[in-house]
Amino acid sequence: MAFDYDKLYAEQPDALGPPSQVFVDFFDGFEPKPARILDVGCGQGRDAVFLAEMGHRVVGVDISPNGIRDLNETAENRGLPIQGVVADIETYQPDGLFDVILIDRTLHMLDEVQRNAVLGNVLGHVAPKGWVLIEDEASNIPGFRAVISADNREWRTHLNKRGTLFLQLV
Repeated sequence: MAFDYDKLYAEQPDALGPPSQVFVDFFDGFEPKPARILDVGCGQGRDAVFLAEMGHRVVGVDISPNGIRDLNETAENRGLPIQGVVADIETYQPDGLFDVILIDRTLHMLDEVQRNAVLGNVLGHVAPKGWVLIEDEASNIPGFRAVISADNREWRTHLNKRGTLFLQLV
């Protein structure tokens, strides 16, 4: 990774700002609650925290020890159901199934082979009728669609617009 997010997180609380509006809009009224959500590349938890505040259970994974430290401190201080895990998303093996897997502007930091492998790995952890929500570079979306098309299960696209891809397992 070219940019040192761990250094940024060590120097600046809430470094990446509020959650992405496209995710806020999606989760407004989302059922079931509590859903089990995996936030891949969660950083300090800008998405994980708002999801937990909505009543969801969140596992956040990031390579940054400082980001996960901040996430876990926030969760503990606010009594939120978040488990922050320091791990490289390229080798991380999720535990169990998730109702939603959220990947917010993380995969573009990897080369094409790596980012598609990470997506392929987490797809196997989507629960029946679960969701994959991706926000990334628009140029990467065709590769993500190819990974999903190679999956043996049926996926329905709900949003595919300018770097945003939301799919549900049928």
